[in-house]
Amino acid sequence: MNRSLFGSAAAAALLVGFAAQAADVTVGLQLEPPHLDPTSAAAGAIDQVLYSNVFEGLTRFGSDGSVNPGVAESWVISDDGLEYTFKLHEGVKFHDGSDLDAGDVVFSLDRARAEDSTNAQKALFANIAGVDAVDATTVKVTLAKPQGNFLFNMAWGDAVIVAPESIDTIKSNPVGTGAFKFGDWKQGDSISLEKNADYWGEPAKLDSATFKFISDPTAAFAAMMAEDIDAFYVYPAPENLVQFEADPRFTVLAGNTEGETIMAMNNKLPPFDNKLVRQAVSHAIDRSAIIDGAMFGYGTPIGTHFAPHNPAYLDLTGNSEYDPEKAKALLAEAGFPDGFSTTLKLPPPSYARRGGEIIAAQLREVGIETEISNLEWAQWLEQAFKGYDYGLTIVSHTEPMDIGIYARPEYYFQYDNADFQKLIADLDAENDPAKRTEMLHMAQTIISEDYVNAYLFQLAQTSVVNAKLNGIWVDAPTQAVDLTAVSWSD
Repeated sequence: MNRSLFGSAAAAALLVGFAAQAADVTVGLQLEPPHLDPTSAAAGAIDQVLYSNVFEGLTRFGSDGSVNPGVAESWVISDDGLEYTFKLHEGVKFHDGSDLDAGDVVFSLDRARAEDSTNAQKALFANIAGVDAVDATTVKVTLAKPQGNFLFNMAWGDAVIVAPESIDTIKSNPVGTGAFKFGDWKQGDSISLEKNADYWGEPAKLDSATFKFISDPTAAFAAMMAEDIDAFYVYPAPENLVQFEADPRFTVLAGNTEGETIMAMNNKLPPFDNKLVRQAVSHAIDRSAIIDGAMFGYGTPIGTHFAPHNPAYLDLTGNSEYDPEKAKALLAEAGFPDGFSTTLKLPPPSYARRGGEIIAAQLREVGIETEISNLEWAQWLEQAFKGYDYGLTIVSHTEPMDIGIYARPEYYFQYDNADFQKLIADLDAENDPAKRTEMLHMAQTIISEDYVNAYLFQLAQTSVVNAKLNGIWVDAPTQAVDLTAVSWSD
């Protein structure tokens, strides 16, 4: 055999192999989306796969949380703050080949705010009085009153622009305008995306991407160590991170998320309709033990529903410091000297399942017995989020700056406070940064002192990635695994 020819062939094969790797990435996720329409479900797993990759809005979040142009290249705000005129990029096409025009924006925003809308964040659109197509690439949005965070709201995954003709099949075949097109969904296993060769903006550096769903932390560790996956976004077993940090094949990304992890209390279900009971529950919980035991030290204690990295954050953890004796006294004052029993319904994420076991033991110490139910995501959405069928539940709210959910009495923890609702309405209309900060301080204080929920910790963003993979976001200002700038290095 000609050795030089063999050597050349082997080298060529290696180059082909690297080229294949360099064109593709496989990302591990713990949760599989229930469907693929980000405009009609509260599941963050939908945005993790599709936000920016497949679907785009008028504006979009950057990796630092900034609000940047999306399919709108620019906008003009009227002097009274009531009219936003958006100029759309030229040449934007949906993945089915049709042009995105002003009519699609009108359809998308009108659909989101319609009376029969199933959008999980319908409140984002409540202040829109009208949406009009000025011409093919110009849209005018008229607000009922000035809204300081309107452009921020339009960057949410719930506000992406969808094609009217795709709605009937959007949950299984999403059609967007992003740098990747939907490829295939092997339910229970993976979702694949393909590079959009006709993308209007900066093209993706990858040819394809696969999201692999691995719910079991042990299986996630095995897949990562075997390099079957290239990255695991929000790695579910923090006890393994030290091992990954010591392995030169991997990089551990430790950043911030918008994820306020709370133990929600059903405020309209006795005995949680009693503030003294909610206060007792809050004092029965040792946040440090939960962060150390469930998250291996990754997480920042919180005492209200607000991200600690936000400049307007107030440290209110002192309102609910760990004090089991005080918790017992409060329960007695509320008429429960011997405690009571309730349900604790836990969705799949590790922070919920592991944290729930720790919290159940802590509550037992003060006389509160919990019946734990481990639910799949779809079950949790049906029972807890939609059906109000729970006493306690643990979930991380990863939507950006979402304290406004406490102004929605129909929201799953059913907190109804007219003063708080007015405060959020006033905040929504306020543009002055200093006044907005003052209002945000008031809002944080009210829900902390009302003990609406037990505020646990801010979820850390801990991802494990191949050391040669670049561009995975360190921080998580929104629920997204944005692959549009991800690439491999040599």
